[in-house]
Amino acid sequence: MRTNDPFDTLLHRYRGLLFTLCRRYQRRGTTVEDILQEATLALWINRELVLSQSVMPKQAALVWKIARNAIIDDLRRTPINEALPEGYETADDDRGKVQELYERIAMLPEPDRTVVTMQLEGFSYEEIANALGMTVKNVSVKLVRIKDKIRKEWT
Repeated sequence: MRTNDPFDTLLHRYRGLLFTLCRRYQRRGTTVEDILQEATLALWINRELVLSQSVMPKQAALVWKIARNAIIDDLRRTPINEALPEGYETADDDRGKVQELYERIAMLPEPDRTVVTMQLEGFSYEEIANALGMTVKNVSVKLVRIKDKIRKEWT
């Protein structure tokens, strides 16, 4: 990267975060590139606000929030509800169980899905709270309830 453009630097700094976020919201009929384009456009529109934040953690949380909201808005415009296939059974190996867990997480309503996804991505409770406009205690309680719900449905 040889550009001095602050926006290009921002995209380069958060490319991993953006790509991971886009992969989480990818659905049939959409590609990661399509979703990434929507997220990048939203960041471009809000570039002055994003660039005015300190580098970490406020800027990362703001990038996450703006990109996630743009992706959700785009997906709402083209809704695709995918149900699990008929006769779906739990896989025997660990990879199958992990895949099933991610499928169950994908079926969670917003903002529950985002809270879990951000925690799995390694964000702290404080970073999640800042990004979603919640309190740290609310994030903690939500995660406990979501985990209990998934655990009960799984057994």
